[in-house]
Amino acid sequence: MLYLAKVHKNEFLVQLELRLLARQETETMWVMIPEDAVILLGKGKHFTENLLVLVELSATGEIERIEDATSWVLELVQKYLTTGISPDFLRQEAERAEDWRQNLTLQNQDLARRTLELEARREQIQALEEALQRHKSEAHHPDENVDS
Repeated sequence: MLYLAKVHKNEFLVQLELRLLARQETETMWVMIPEDAVILLGKGKHFTENLLVLVELSATGEIERIEDATSWVLELVQKYLTTGISPDFLRQEAERAEDWRQNLTLQNQDLARRTLELEARREQIQALEEALQRHKSEAHHPDENVDS
């Protein structure tokens, strides 16, 4: 799993560690990690303190790959922040989409209700037409209904 982390010096252990900041959920969605999640880098790894890195962890929490996140952050800035797409803009768009979805759901429910009403009316009209046909038949041929 891919994480955004910050290199930090652990004064007690006198070695570098990674403070996990965010975890990739899908290709386009990341989740912030609110608690202090830390992974020791080990004494053989040399990174600048406070450096942001992308780190891929195995299912057991072992570091599989680690790289400087500078180019990744700059790519995000290029893609989103230079075009005016801000977190507020995305939140507003998500709210608009949710309002639109709810509106469509209400319209769909109303349409389904109207369809049922029309079907019921059609059946009533059909029953009335049949009753009218029977009444006309009885009026034109009154002897057919008389018992002999």
